[in-house]
Amino acid sequence: MFISYARRLATCVALVVSFTQAASAADILIADAKSQPESLTVAPGGVLIVGSASSPFVYRVRSGSSTAEKFIDASAEGPGTFFFGMLADAASNTLWTCQLTPVPNTKPVQKHTALRGFDLSTGAPKIRWNLPGDDSTCNDFSIGPDKALYITDTANGRIYRLPAGASTAELYLEHRTLMGVDGITFLNGTLYVNNVTFSKLYRIPVDAAGKPGTPVDIWMDQPVKAPDGMRAVNGKLYVAENGGGKILALTVNGDKASVTVLKEGLKTPTGIEPAGDTLWFTERAVGKAESIPMPQ
Repeated sequence: MFISYARRLATCVALVVSFTQAASAADILIADAKSQPESLTVAPGGVLIVGSASSPFVYRVRSGSSTAEKFIDASAEGPGTFFFGMLADAASNTLWTCQLTPVPNTKPVQKHTALRGFDLSTGAPKIRWNLPGDDSTCNDFSIGPDKALYITDTANGRIYRLPAGASTAELYLEHRTLMGVDGITFLNGTLYVNNVTFSKLYRIPVDAAGKPGTPVDIWMDQPVKAPDGMRAVNGKLYVAENGGGKILALTVNGDKASVTVLKEGLKTPTGIEPAGDTLWFTERAVGKAESIPMPQ
């Protein structure tokens, strides 16, 4: 979820939606060449929530609806505000988002970013935590076995941890190999992250006291160019391969991972979300959110 700043600051346009009452896998949900949907998540009831990397809005498409409605409006936050990660946390009725706002008159462009929590039903603001530093990139997050929220900061090579019920996150891990960290998820209780800049996959080891150690490089059996959004389900990692235009399934065995291509020929896939028998993903460069059947 990390490509050129110029494209992130593209002029906001309305989303154009194609959705049917009985939408099936492979249907195009959002089709607007300039909407730049970056990340997406599925809320209870099959509600799809999609963030925009070219506008200060988060959109919602209700199950059975034919239109995408504005769910979150952050236009008051400053010019160029946009969104990255999206995660529906049904247990706390919270939509977690990464909000990014460029700092005026900075070259190269710097960003102030914030973890935002909104009521999953109404969109009302609940929590805001500003990431430390003059330039940061709140990118994506995952809920751990401890119910805490783990957050990636791409620009600074950091992972933060927000304990359940807390309003302020703490630094969990900072390491040079994490410069470019993007997707993050837990697979069978173990934390995995990828690096969109250096095309890497890492496991984060944890000692008996719960302290994270040096990221362990996971060797993938075929090249994966710029892995981006990443989620885990059914014993596998699912990855949007940003630079290769593919949707992947990774089977991890120790320090190795076998890669299966589920779909290819895409233009900048960035977000991914398993939901029941469907695997949703965003195709940012052409403004689409799409789905394929979940592999068996």
